Amino acid sequence: MLITRSRVLTASAAVVVCIVAALAGTGAAPAEAAIGSSFVDNFDGFDTGRWYKADGYSNGGMFNAGWRADHVWFSGGVMGINLDTQSCPGGCSGKPYASGEYRTTDLFSYGRFETRLKAVKNPGTVTSFFTYTGPSDGQPWDEIDVEILGKNTTQLQLNYFTNGVGGHETVINLGFDASTGYHNYAFEWWNGGTINWFVDGALVHQENGSRGPLPTHPQRIMMNLWPGIGVDSWLQPFTYPGTKLTASYDWARYTRY
Repeated sequence: MLITRSRVLTASAAVVVCIVAALAGTGAAPAEAAIGSSFVDNFDGFDTGRWYKADGYSNGGMFNAGWRADHVWFSGGVMGINLDTQSCPGGCSGKPYASGEYRTTDLFSYGRFETRLKAVKNPGTVTSFFTYTGPSDGQPWDEIDVEILGKNTTQLQLNYFTNGVGGHETVINLGFDASTGYHNYAFEWWNGGTINWFVDGALVHQENGSRGPLPTHPQRIMMNLWPGIGVDSWLQPFTYPGTKLTASYDWARYTRY
């Protein structure tokens, strides 16, 4: 399978990811969380010792949804994240849609981060797997991203932030539709070296610091599904299809290096 890549450096994308990172710590476990060890989670249920479900608030800005804990669910060895029009506890800042965000209670350092997921296909949405830390953890903002935009689920968008500086977006042409079946997405984060992204085991992109320093701080593993507002040039306009949208995750794995 031929996988090509091209850079996309859009202001809208950079701004939106800034908001993700700046607000992702809301409601998270305290900054003194332990540095996590290697694990495999087959999503047979909600492991409260490892994960936290966002609930009752919104990341605000360009996130046009509030988080509900019950929008992250488990069934048959799959974790699902629903996006729909239900109301949120506390109003979710008046957002018209509800969705879910799932994050680790611990921080994780250098290693290999992996998931197997099926993305949502609907313009205006983002299905994600990423790592993040920031002021809520008493650290600078570092982040490593895997995002599938619902406007074109045959592509994958990658990015990273170091001390709040991003602008490293790269778009990968997958050669398949990420919304029609499960595929493996991974990145290796090496101490002082590189970030390597993989799709179904094949290396698709590498960052070596030539476009800016790489992240150095331990981060939380996170997954969410959200509709955008005010970023139509990046995500295209979001229109609710009349029935819930669901991103599905088969498993997640971290191998510490």
